[in-house]
Order: sequence, then structure tokens, then C-alpha cells
Amino acid sequence: MSDAVRDPELISVPVEGGELAALHWAAGAPGAPIAVLVHGITANAMAWARVAGALAGEFEVVAPDLRGRAGSAGLPGPYGIEAHAADVAALLDSLGADDDAGADAAVLVGHSMGAFVSALAAAGTARDRVHGVVLVDGGLSFPTPPGADLDAILSAVLGPSLDRLSMTFPDLAAVRAFWAQHPAVGPWVDVPSVAAYLARDLVGEPPALRSACVPEAVRVDGGDVLLNERLLEATGDLPVPATLLWATRGLLDQTPGLYDEERLAGLGLERSGITAREVPDTNHYSILWASQGVEAIAATVREAAARS
Repeated sequence: MSDAVRDPELISVPVEGGELAALHWAAGAPGAPIAVLVHGITANAMAWARVAGALAGEFEVVAPDLRGRAGSAGLPGPYGIEAHAADVAALLDSLGADDDAGADAAVLVGHSMGAFVSALAAAGTARDRVHGVVLVDGGLSFPTPPGADLDAILSAVLGPSLDRLSMTFPDLAAVRAFWAQHPAVGPWVDVPSVAAYLARDLVGEPPALRSACVPEAVRVDGGDVLLNERLLEATGDLPVPATLLWATRGLLDQTPGLYDEERLAGLGLERSGITAREVPDTNHYSILWASQGVEAIAATVREAAARS
């Protein structure tokens, strides 16, 4: 698919402790539905560039940098999924998301950890302003290695994405070389929108470039996602139907990924009003970038908005 994506506007939203940074792709007309795109645990708003490009104009699209990441790295704790959900609610307030169906209807779209944030916001702090929820390879319980402590689990699940938080890089070429070796991200590093996403993660100057992610934010948020049973209850209390789009391969491009048909069958999604759809030939990251992933996400957002 084309990588031509309109440059977003950088905006900021008042939240507890400061200003939340976000990328904004404007709608073509007033009263358009709103799509809020919430990224994963070590990611940033630019991960959504291709999806935003497919929705912009038709929707008012906003993707926040969650606190502790990229442009919101300076926001203080406490971290955790509840804090992020409160920030998403504040973002919806700033956008004028309506508590009535129709104009300004909001669809929350979350990837990985962002799916847990979106589900919790929809079930709680933003309940009356959300007209659709799209969970992208996240939001439901993840398989975790038995008997390991939190740091070991995070290391096993996130791998290189976590390792980079303690690294420095002499220049952008070294950053590219690091990601080029990643089994899931590597094939995408020279796609301009993906390169922009990887660059948005960086702070400092050569020869000491480093990730903007705050390690404590990642650790607290990861503990919530992996070990907090309360979060899993949110998907059972959603005020609107939701759709899970799941990738066939995982964070390291392995098979199976975080979800497969057998695992999903055991989660009782029908009782929660969640429909699961496979996105073929994608991994945990490329589901946001591959044409079939972008098209599936955009189509599901449109379906959710049409129900409002």
C-alpha cells in the first residue's frame, strides 16, 4: 500500500500532572466521528500513521503519546492502566466527544497494551462518550510464562523492545541497524512511516541517542497488563459491542501469536459482546502497517462508528 500519509498536527491536552502530547489528523468536515488510537507499551503515537492515513478526513483522528513515552515522557507518575484511561477520557473531553449518539461519536482503538487502556476507558471513565471499541491484538489476557517474576515475564514477552530502554545509540544508522535485526519489525524499518515511528521514540543527541520511554512506566504498566485481574473484567463490562482483530504471529514473529482460535474459544467472548477476527499474515507489529491490517482496522472503525 502507499506510504503517503498526511503529516499530523502536534497537539497537547491538559491532564493530571501536565500536558499529554498527541498527534492529530483533522476531519474533512465538522461533526465527523472521532477515532482515538492508543498505542502499545513501549510504542508511541506514530505507530498509527498508516491507520490514521486510512481514516483521516473521514474521521477526526487523534493518537496520544501515553504518559512516560515520546512527547509525554515528561508526565509524572503514577503510571498504570487506570492513569492512561483517565488521560484518554481527558483527551475525549478536549475533543468534545458527545455523550449522545451521532455527531462527535468516539471510537476507541487500542493496540496491545493500548487495547487494555481502551477497554478500561470505555468501561469506566469515558463510558458515556464511547460508541465503539476496537481491540488490536490486545485487551484480553495474554499467555505468560509460569512461575516467573514480573521482570522476567516482561523480558520474555517484549524481548528487544524492552532491551533498548537501557541502550544508547551513536546515530540513527545504529538505531536502524538495531531494529533491522528484530524478527517482527525488521522488514519494515525502511518504510518511511515506520522509520518516523522509530525516530519519534528517540531523545538526546548523537552519540547518545536513547529511548524516551520511562522504564518505570513500562514496568508498572506491564505489571498491570500481565498480573492485574481487574483489567480483564473491563472487557466484560463494555457499554458497546467490541471487535478483537488478532495477528497470526507474535511479538517476535513467532507462531502462534498472543491469540489463536483455541485460546479465544476458551475466553467466552460472546458473553462479553466481543467479536474476534483474524488478520492473516500479520505479526503483533505489522498488523498496524501491512495493507491487510490497515484495511481491517479502518473497516472495523467504520463499522463501529456506523452503529452509533
